[in-house]
Amino acid sequence: MRKWRMNMDIYKKRGGPSEQVFTDSTRDESSLTRGRSFRKKKETPPPIDDLERGLLAGERSALARAITLIESNAEDHFQAAQELLHRVLPHANQSIRIGITGVPGAGKSTFIESFGSFLCDEIGAKVAVLAVDPSSKLSGGSILGDKTRMEQLARNPHAFIRPSPTSGKLGGVHRKTRETMILCEAAGFDVIIVETVGVGQSEVIVRDMVDFFMLLVLTGAGDELQGMKKGIMELADTVIVNKADGENKYAAQKTRAEYEKILHFLQPATKGWPSKAYVCSSLYEEGIKEVWQVIQQFIVNTQASGVFEQRRREQAKEWLYSMITDQLHYRFFGSPIVKEMLPKIENDVIAGNRTVTSVVEELFRRYTKE
Repeated sequence: MRKWRMNMDIYKKRGGPSEQVFTDSTRDESSLTRGRSFRKKKETPPPIDDLERGLLAGERSALARAITLIESNAEDHFQAAQELLHRVLPHANQSIRIGITGVPGAGKSTFIESFGSFLCDEIGAKVAVLAVDPSSKLSGGSILGDKTRMEQLARNPHAFIRPSPTSGKLGGVHRKTRETMILCEAAGFDVIIVETVGVGQSEVIVRDMVDFFMLLVLTGAGDELQGMKKGIMELADTVIVNKADGENKYAAQKTRAEYEKILHFLQPATKGWPSKAYVCSSLYEEGIKEVWQVIQQFIVNTQASGVFEQRRREQAKEWLYSMITDQLHYRFFGSPIVKEMLPKIENDVIAGNRTVTSVVEELFRRYTKE
């Protein structure tokens, strides 16, 4: 086969690199050697002192880098992230934490953009939006398109939007989202909004890390009331019927009344706070101010009764136990003896030669003796 070489004089005229960079392997054996010995450069965590100063000064770039450090699974990054969190922890816990969920198509992103813009422009608050995106079980990737969907809010100097993948594990929401909230609070954000991936198990997790939890619903979705899980309804401090505009306005009011009846028979999500339903139009920014007034009244009532601080303490305790569970899971499956035994045990169970209970007992016996 004919072997051709690149004409370097022509390539340089076109604006390409110099011949010193593009050398032929037959003339420069060192380039081939360098190619074989290439190793990916090990990433080192950024200086903690710089991140701490930037965070406490409210620098968005420092906050973004700190969150990236939190989300890293590298061991040295994990230790650096915990050191940073320890330093900024005294400056946290000063925000209002709001969780927002809803069925796909309920307009969560549009609502958050309208609600966040109102808080930034009308109230003068600093708003951080943490959007938890589902990761693909096949590729492991996430779309992370919340900044695109919230384009106006993303440009607001008083707002910060951070989409984060679940990495296929809901347990990741436990640590990374909680720790990200601490960083946002240390950076001076007054309101933190956590948008969930949809209606499911992740809502239970987010409910356990926010002060106020709202459920966004639609009209005209057929048997939506029948299909809505009672468990999700019981988590909500309020139900918001979104897209109450145009021809849909009357239907939205009717839907609100139906939800009011349902909420009347459910146990309140927060002690001493009767959950109610409201309507709003995120597109025309109608009812947004009223939603904020409801949240303010909730904060006043729960702080006066002591429920607010009690919930924060219970959430810290729940976080502790969830982290213990995550660490046990990580260390068990990271054990060399477990890694060695698991393939054979899987085959035995699949073939029907052994029961699941017996192999699990054996695994734990060997693991505890390791």
